[in-house]
Amino acid sequence: MQYRSWLFVPADSEKKLARASSTGADVIILDLEDAVAPARKAMARGLACDWLKTHRTQILAGRPLGRWVRINALDSSYWREDLLAVMSGAPDGIMLPKAAGPAALQQVAAELYELEQRNGVPTGSIRILPLVSETPQAALGIAAYAEASHPRLLGLTWGAEDLSAAIGATRRRDETGMWTDTFRFVRSQTLLAAHARGVMAIDTLHSDYSDQAGLQRMAEASRADGFSGMLAIHPAQVPVINAAFTPSEQDMAEARAIVAAFAASPEAGTLQINSRMIDRPHLKLAKRVLGLEN
Repeated sequence: MQYRSWLFVPADSEKKLARASSTGADVIILDLEDAVAPARKAMARGLACDWLKTHRTQILAGRPLGRWVRINALDSSYWREDLLAVMSGAPDGIMLPKAAGPAALQQVAAELYELEQRNGVPTGSIRILPLVSETPQAALGIAAYAEASHPRLLGLTWGAEDLSAAIGATRRRDETGMWTDTFRFVRSQTLLAAHARGVMAIDTLHSDYSDQAGLQRMAEASRADGFSGMLAIHPAQVPVINAAFTPSEQDMAEARAIVAAFAASPEAGTLQINSRMIDRPHLKLAKRVLGLEN
């Protein structure tokens, strides 16, 4: 399936849940954390489980719909209840906020193993996507994921809001709209660690959902930088993200030409196409564009 757009949906909103599957998002993240007040978490868990069961085998426009849940952080009193409540709905994955490092993944994985067996869910089928940057300590330890051996790990993603609050930053972007040094560092570490580990790198969200032009610039830059997809907080962001992370016909044609050239000359290290020199890294990138390589 595709993992271009990851849309957060508050799990306590029946209205938003009802239209979530029609937004065009590749992945729906039912949010039990920041979007839900403590007094509403029990209700949100029930609604989330019902939604997961209703959409368990849903195929939209010929593609499966990813069904994920963002649970509460491990330092809260809610996360185990979150997992217990949604497991019978067999979510595709769990987003782990404020992940302190690879050890946190192991803790969640152990709980998932027990709950999968108890609920008749195939063992190991539920994946994990940690938010790796929400505290200073976590941000400094992002590189550790590159060496972590966790079969449930689907990718890495990051966020700027919690980290900015934790360090007292009054801005996240400079006057040109670019990330400031701290957040650019975190973003780069997330990208590099994900690729070093061989998993997806999912870029953070664009908080101003009315800024379509800014979102387009950010999403296009994200794909160009090597991210696999991007978080979204509003349905209006989904089409922009999907378009940015979908190769154009020109991209596909160029990639096919590169693959064909090396297929015709398998021993070559470098080749020439339209007065342009290409080498093995170009072949690797072309295969990724065509979906022939992760």
